[in-house]
Amino acid sequence: MFPSDSQRPDPDALLAQVQALERKAARGKLRIYFGASAGVGKTYAMLAAARKLQDSGQPVLIGIIETHGRSETAAMLDGLEAVPQRMLEYRGKRLAEFDLDTVLARHPPLILVDELAHTNAPGSRHPKRWLDVEELLDAGIDVYTTVNVQHLESLNDVVGGITGVRVAETVPDTVFDSADEVVLVDIPADELLARLKGGKVYQEQQAERASKNFFRKGNLIALRELALRRTADRIEDDVRAYRVEKSIDAIWKTGAALLACVGPRPGCDHVVRSTARLAGQLGTGWHAIYIETPGLQRLPARQREQILKTLKLAQDLGAVTAVLSGNDIAATAVDYARGHNISKITLGRPPQLALARAPYPPRRRVRARYRPDRNRHGQ
Repeated sequence: MFPSDSQRPDPDALLAQVQALERKAARGKLRIYFGASAGVGKTYAMLAAARKLQDSGQPVLIGIIETHGRSETAAMLDGLEAVPQRMLEYRGKRLAEFDLDTVLARHPPLILVDELAHTNAPGSRHPKRWLDVEELLDAGIDVYTTVNVQHLESLNDVVGGITGVRVAETVPDTVFDSADEVVLVDIPADELLARLKGGKVYQEQQAERASKNFFRKGNLIALRELALRRTADRIEDDVRAYRVEKSIDAIWKTGAALLACVGPRPGCDHVVRSTARLAGQLGTGWHAIYIETPGLQRLPARQREQILKTLKLAQDLGAVTAVLSGNDIAATAVDYARGHNISKITLGRPPQLALARAPYPPRRRVRARYRPDRNRHGQ
């Protein structure tokens, strides 16, 4: 049997997919060492990985590393070749910056470029270091780098609201999300505070100021939670991309995301609120969808408006919302759940299926028979 025209793959789509794969293969790989704040050990972990690669025979080059006076980090540089920094004159001062042109000319297989969110000195080709890294990746050079959660553009205001400190240097989330690997470097808040007190994060005076401001325990706990959640979101995207690439339909129960299905019947706002509460209890994300069949397209305007209000309520309560088209509500909902790796779906009950107190069966009248041979105590 030959496939119908609707089943044949689109040649333009196939060509675009092949071209995208070719571009991806030619592009360098980006690994980001990600943490909640300075001092958790991102640069140290990056250097440890680089030393291990060099010991196995792979050439490694240091582009720029910011040790901030940390002796443990500085010791990890021993035995690793570093590119001399480029000196720039600015307002009577000489500033050391990453030498992008020298690295491009040498074209190493792997380069370490610390502090992705750094702002370059005036006179540099790019205003931001993450743009330097993008040029290296386009040239086919693999890059290891570091970034803190407060430097992600989407979380910049959230971190500012928690800590009272709004950092000026940010990295677009697209750079973080497109990285080939994200390595979370995580330590408990108490351990980080002990490192700060021991002079392993900043020098004494700077450490004292930090402990009274940004490095308060509550701040560090909140930042740690943000870093963990952002990493989990990133890994969820990786899982979804892998499932699409390998055409995997079966649901992997790697998360507890919920899906609420809403429709024209009364009571859907209750389904939305119940799902939101359950998602909050589970500490997970959730989705709310409306599936419009050909029959539902003829709904009165009042009912259609009510559906949109219900979806808006779901969005306000934190859901990812979508309006889908399909001939079969159940099949479309299942397809959506599989596509987003959701294993739990919540639905409202139609009125005729609502639980009600079942009527008691007619009570049988039982007559007690008098037994003259027994007294009232049965003896």
